Amino acid sequence: MKQIRRHIYFSGRVQGVGFRFTACYLASHLGLTGWVKNLCDGRVEMEVQGTEDYIDLLILRLKEGRYIQIENMETEELTVQTKESGFRETW
Repeated sequence: MKQIRRHIYFSGRVQGVGFRFTACYLASHLGLTGWVKNLCDGRVEMEVQGTEDYIDLLILRLKEGRYIQIENMETEELTVQTKESGFRETW
């Protein structure tokens, strides 16, 4: 299956609600790679790589989070990184 990479800014109630922990847990179990971090302006930034179906499933599961409330997403397609492994929280 074709790999893609997306850069996403999430806004809404996305900090202090387990967003990054949940993203890392789900992405790892889905075999996705990339990173996630909080921004000073209250948004969360993510780069995620994998199949489109699994990336869409990750976002769907994040939206179903008990306390997470995604109000907006800004998404950009990026070039796939061939040597990346794992999904991590970064600062």
